[in-house]
Amino acid sequence: MSAYPPGPAPRDPALTLDAGQTARVTRPSARFMLSHPARLIAFGFGSGLSPIGPGTVGTLYGWLLFVVISIWVPDANWLWIIAGGFVLGLWACARTARDMGVSDHGSMVWDEIVAFWIVLALVMPTGFWGQFAAFLWFRLFDIAKPAPIGHYDRTLKGPGLRGSFGVMFDDVIAAFYTLLVFALWRSF
Repeated sequence: MSAYPPGPAPRDPALTLDAGQTARVTRPSARFMLSHPARLIAFGFGSGLSPIGPGTVGTLYGWLLFVVISIWVPDANWLWIIAGGFVLGLWACARTARDMGVSDHGSMVWDEIVAFWIVLALVMPTGFWGQFAAFLWFRLFDIAKPAPIGHYDRTLKGPGLRGSFGVMFDDVIAAFYTLLVFALWRSF
């Protein structure tokens, strides 16, 4: 004999949503991340789950990925990798934002990873200290959000692909500012 009365199986009200309801996940876990590939990508394969500075940890992870991919595929065409990563990020961030009920949660760091790849692809060849300077400038612009980064960060967020484009785009502008600093530095 069953412990439950006949009929539909009981559901966990904390995990099941009715049509039209949204959830708000404030502290994502590894279990939440691993339950869908979009979350795994959006959370930077776990780097975004860092309790301290997830954007910084995600950028460091992006730096590590760049170095590893460049070793394994020395002639990697980074423009194609970045374009593919950007499109993948549109899908992953849109799906993860929908699942979390938050348009740009701090644990979603794929945008930092792809944007920092842009920086590294265009400042190379440079040594460790040049890459470290690029990392510091990129984080400064990503955190401070000078105009127009702050404007796009506020106005392009929301549900769907438009919102995920906003998630990705503000970091691309931070990458542009970082590259501008390097261009000015190299011109002197």
